[in-house]
Amino acid sequence: MRRILHIDMDAFFAAVEEKRRPELRGKPVVIGGSGDPTKRGVVSTASYEARKYGIHSAMPLQTAYKLCPHAVFLPVDYDEYARVSSMIKAKLKEISPLMEDVGIDEAFLDISENQKPSEVIATEIKGAIKAETGLSCSIGIAPNKLLAKIASDLQKPDGLTVLSTDDIEKCIWPLPVRKLWGVGPKTEGYLRGMAIETIGDLAKLPLETLIEYFGPSYGNYLHEASHGIDDTPLITHWEPKSASRETTFQKDTDNWQTIAKCLAELVKDIVEDISERGYDASHVTVKIRFSDFETHTRATTLKEPANNVEIIRKAAFLCLSRFELKKKVRLIGVRVGLSKKI
Repeated sequence: MRRILHIDMDAFFAAVEEKRRPELRGKPVVIGGSGDPTKRGVVSTASYEARKYGIHSAMPLQTAYKLCPHAVFLPVDYDEYARVSSMIKAKLKEISPLMEDVGIDEAFLDISENQKPSEVIATEIKGAIKAETGLSCSIGIAPNKLLAKIASDLQKPDGLTVLSTDDIEKCIWPLPVRKLWGVGPKTEGYLRGMAIETIGDLAKLPLETLIEYFGPSYGNYLHEASHGIDDTPLITHWEPKSASRETTFQKDTDNWQTIAKCLAELVKDIVEDISERGYDASHVTVKIRFSDFETHTRATTLKEPANNVEIIRKAAFLCLSRFELKKKVRLIGVRVGLSKKI
């Protein structure tokens, strides 16, 4: 039987900040944007103390400030978080080379061939990460990735949960349907309209009904997922398909020079990134979100793959010229499709 371990660092960004600034411990800490809650930006991570006030990731910083004005707001220090993340991933690979890196603060490990009991392996990982970084994590172990990910969230923070297929009815079915991997707010709302609140409710629906409402692919997925079925493999290596950057202006603007300067800076950042990683850009897409949140994109394909700043900037500005800038702009972004350099 497969044994898949999912590790999820606890409030990772906030935990890193508390580690290097111990005086923050016990206080509500919010990480996001430039760290100024009076400006535009979103919450990247909130400490567990901040979450008690209803603050969560992706929430506007200004909303978080209203909920908890005495919270400590800090800017995102991605370089430091990536450095700590690399230390954690190195420790995980010592446990098993079969690791799927699914984010800066989480990963899957296949520990099927490890002869040690699951709880022992998890305890060793927790101890190694604590000794190396001073941080805590929550771990879930189950026969597949789906159940392992759910398990890691059941006893946060610093949790350890081991699930088997026998635990599905008792531990998984009572959970809100949103806990299922791949069920977002739209699907959750649609299911609620069908009187489906829990994973157990979903599991009771006939497969035919799910296919009728959601189509064969997603309908089959919902049916299998609600029964704890998942045979997806760990992806230990993958090639990125694109790279992107975007910026939300602090004030909506219709100043062309401001928009153009920002776009040029975004292109420069992307080219530096893909060059370091050995990729070329094959096509360029520019996204604009207007003040009324209406969002449009324009794209162009390069004559041949390149990672030259001038070439990609010209392509981006060609895309920009195809927008009608009759309204103020809230956000601008650029994305490039990637191809590996030969």
